[in-house]
Amino acid sequence: MNTSVIGAAVAAALALTWVVLGFWAFVLVALAMLIGAVAGRILDGRLDVRALAAVSRGRRSSS
Repeated sequence: MNTSVIGAAVAAALALTWVVLGFWAFVLVALAMLIGAVAGRILDGRLDVRALAAVSRGRRSSS
């Protein structure tokens, strides 16, 4: 599956959630999807948590 298909599926799931369950359920589902995506990137090694923490503290890296 390419990213366009995945994006369309996510959008359809969020739209269906909003229509059936309302706005706050939509927000909750979107937040859960975001947390899951970030956790997946961390577990895959594609997101460097240490670098993010350093940036949030105002430290710069030399790389």
